[in-house]
Amino acid sequence: MAATRPIRVLVAKPGLDGHDRGAKVIARALRDAGMEVIYTGIRQTPEMIVEAAIQEDVDAILLSILSGAHMALFPRIMELLKQNGVTDVLVAAGGILPDEDIPAIKAMGIKGCFGPGTPIEQIIQFVRENIDPERLQVEV
Repeated sequence: MAATRPIRVLVAKPGLDGHDRGAKVIARALRDAGMEVIYTGIRQTPEMIVEAAIQEDVDAILLSILSGAHMALFPRIMELLKQNGVTDVLVAAGGILPDEDIPAIKAMGIKGCFGPGTPIEQIIQFVRENIDPERLQVEV
């Protein structure tokens, strides 16, 4: 018989951005929604984020960025995930993401983009709906 385990989410702040209130609010909301949340803290390199995602065996990575460096950092994160064979983890991003960059961000494989004012429930629902249910199966 199979049961399900909670969704494991890594919330990360790539780059030199030191503003993390939004990331902490999202992390707490995901936790309150029953997910296991790992928050990496501020000023994380792409290498640190991918290493944490692998070590923690997460189902999703949520990137929070306000610095404007997303078009430099996001491709590196996605490249490192691919190099490490991490192809089945949901990746989403939030923060200051200009509308004109959204198509390129999604083309990288980042499935969700959330700007300021996005309802927290929408983010929670997005994560729940975009995790492969088979990832959450555990044998009992």
